Amino acid sequence: MNHIIKRALSAVALSALLAAPALAQKAYSPGANDTEIKLGQSTPLSGPASAFGAGAGRAVVGYFEMLNAQGGINGRKISFTQLDNAYSAPKAVEQTRKLIEDVGVLAEVGTIGTAPNVAIQKFLNAKQVPQLFITAGGRRFNDPKTFPWTIPLYPDFETEGRVVAKYILKAKPDAKIGVLYQNDDYGKDYVKGLRAGLGAKASQIIAEASYELADPTIDSQIVQLKAAGVDTLIEQSSSKAAAQSIRKVYELNWKPLHVIGGSTASVETILKPAGLEASKGLVTTQFLKQPGDPAWANDDEVKAYKDFLKKYAPSANPDDYSVLVAYMNVHAVTQALRKCGDQLTRENLIKQATSLQGERLPMMLPGVSISTSPGDYTPFKTLRIATFDGASWSLTGEPLSAD
Repeated sequence: MNHIIKRALSAVALSALLAAPALAQKAYSPGANDTEIKLGQSTPLSGPASAFGAGAGRAVVGYFEMLNAQGGINGRKISFTQLDNAYSAPKAVEQTRKLIEDVGVLAEVGTIGTAPNVAIQKFLNAKQVPQLFITAGGRRFNDPKTFPWTIPLYPDFETEGRVVAKYILKAKPDAKIGVLYQNDDYGKDYVKGLRAGLGAKASQIIAEASYELADPTIDSQIVQLKAAGVDTLIEQSSSKAAAQSIRKVYELNWKPLHVIGGSTASVETILKPAGLEASKGLVTTQFLKQPGDPAWANDDEVKAYKDFLKKYAPSANPDDYSVLVAYMNVHAVTQALRKCGDQLTRENLIKQATSLQGERLPMMLPGVSISTSPGDYTPFKTLRIATFDGASWSLTGEPLSAD
């Protein structure tokens, strides 16, 4: 009887021993192995958005070089391939196909802009390859049911519009609002959020003017909005148009409460060209520290960011907003990959990227964090309001939620 029990116990012990390695087994999708993780990105290194893509592209390449010098992620080096899409939808599809079929990446990461990301979204989702932490603020990218493999990492413009509406309702409840917006998803999503956030008070929008990205100037739109009796000017413009509008408002000696989009709030690249005196009193939304802002001159994270660029991407401008966003983005990619451990499958990468709870990344403002869930990929629910005093941005009030 004893020997039967012993044999049974031995069998249990043996099966436990055999099962143990199985539990700890590593798992890989194409693009990952014991020593390497292949990642890729297509970005506008040439074409109409090259100023936006080139600096950010250099920062991303430099970041992975730095990471590899530090030993990589969980002992694996990053093999990073960056291809030029010239901000063209057909070119983006061609380059993404190359990354997946020729290079064999685990995921495409941090791709910039609405048009390229829309173009590659169906292909990547059909192939079940993560379109991870894209840099585009269109609401359409938060669609877990239709496009579960597409994860945004940028405050969507609708959320930004809602936050601005909350601020206006509190700061200037009787505002006569005029809206200037770029005539595409970038502008339209923002206006949609603004109207939703204002609710019944959306009737206080007394004038709207749009412009095309290729328009040489927006002077006539500013004159039109002033003539309508607007005392609160809210705009979602790209860099050039924002600088022009700030300048034109000043030249007209018009003094509305002027709110600009968060992506155009750089002191160095937008406000200085427009004129610091002309920029005094501007209001914006923020989620990241501004490296060129004197308010953060002695901040440890800002110093680390500038030191990194100096060493690994010396030609990238630290005050270029796209460079700053790219820096945040690659930290998020690293975090998601670290959480994967030895389970480096595409499915697990999506699982980790969509289960972030109150994560704070370097350069985020106090009170701002990201959270995602399998049913809601929107990373940012909260933004800060800031006012420009002629030298730097000052955070105003508490963090505001879009809800």
